[in-house]
Amino acid sequence: MTDTIFALATAPGRSAVAVLRLSGPGARSVLEAIATAVPRPRRATVRTLRAADGGALDQALVLWFPAPHSYTGEDCAELHVHGGAGVIDAVTAAVLEAGPRLARPGEFTRRAFENGKLGLDQAEAVADLIEAESQAQARQAVHQLRGALGLRYEGWRSALVDALAFLEAAVDFADEDLPTDVAPRAGGPLRHILADLDVALADAARGRQVRDGYRVAIIGAPNSGKSSLFNALVGRDAAIVTPIAGATRDVIEASLTMNDYQVVVADMAGLRDTVEPVEAEGVRRARAWASSADLRLWIVDRSARDGAWRQAAPLAEPGDLCLLNKADLPAGADGEAAARAAGALGAQVLTISLISPGFMSIAEPLASRLARDLAGSEFPAATRVRHERLLRDARGHISRALKGLQEPELAAEDTRLAIRALSRVTGAVGTEDILDRVFASFCIGK
Repeated sequence: MTDTIFALATAPGRSAVAVLRLSGPGARSVLEAIATAVPRPRRATVRTLRAADGGALDQALVLWFPAPHSYTGEDCAELHVHGGAGVIDAVTAAVLEAGPRLARPGEFTRRAFENGKLGLDQAEAVADLIEAESQAQARQAVHQLRGALGLRYEGWRSALVDALAFLEAAVDFADEDLPTDVAPRAGGPLRHILADLDVALADAARGRQVRDGYRVAIIGAPNSGKSSLFNALVGRDAAIVTPIAGATRDVIEASLTMNDYQVVVADMAGLRDTVEPVEAEGVRRARAWASSADLRLWIVDRSARDGAWRQAAPLAEPGDLCLLNKADLPAGADGEAAARAAGALGAQVLTISLISPGFMSIAEPLASRLARDLAGSEFPAATRVRHERLLRDARGHISRALKGLQEPELAAEDTRLAIRALSRVTGAVGTEDILDRVFASFCIGK
């Protein structure tokens, strides 16, 4: 790359300190133009930054990172200036006048990837660290940034290369005096990797749930207490609570942190048959969101006798929580009927009252479910949908290779395709459109 890029790396707005970054072959000349001289590498040095006409702009800390020992692998510099808008604007104008252009989103990290400083999986981890809202998200991103994901995929890729050697030997030296079982020898490592990928795919949801947030849907009939429960969980009046049925028309989401994990809770329209078009659309969206959730809190008005609880029953799954609400009121037939249905399904049943102080006892089963689904002794093998798709591609090719060992040419091709799929996780093999999609999600300055 021949151009030099520049961006504000800290959040816009007033702050004590703002960091501006430069990367590219012109970084040195920019420092010479606005800071008089280039400081010693990797040593913070106080410099007076000046405009082209010699006017002082700020007293700043200047850092210099010559290639290749920098984040991007290019000549890099950082300007730590005072964080007032006037200072930032003046220094930005002086830097741009010296020749660089403004960086695009993720361009610094993309250069680090293209210069071999980071794998694509590690670049993704940089974005995940920036977006992390919980300790669990940060821990997962740090593991990935340190190369844990790439090492696992490289281990599988290396084992596949060993298996491919047997298959190619059987193809290339078929007329030589080789043992007759050369191609079948590939079966052992291929079966071992297939078993590893099955375990990884079974665990694939965990990495996604930690990274994107564990999705919890609150489902139930109108006026069963969904919005009250939602407000209590998120700790604020995020949803309107009213005795009028059908007040909630759309899915309302809010994030909270529980046991170091990010949880995305959704309140939604009460589930019932309706001909009113807006409410009907809300019910449709509620069913769709609940169907894709990781956990459903099925709330039932235990004092009711109209059977409205049955509308939500088809969405409930084993392991969900069935909350029999309004324990402060006399019990109706619905509470007992819903409890029987939930028990038969394998859902956990709790009796609560949202107007009583002890209703937050649901926090304990929620925390237990999070620990069961998200905690693990190993770093997950997939943290994004992209990783999971490539794992499935690799698994499909390996499965076909195992079935076709009697035809080494075809088995070898499938093994090569499996190697290619795994290599695309770390970016060893990739395409421009994949890179564009990955880095488009980054913020400017990173």
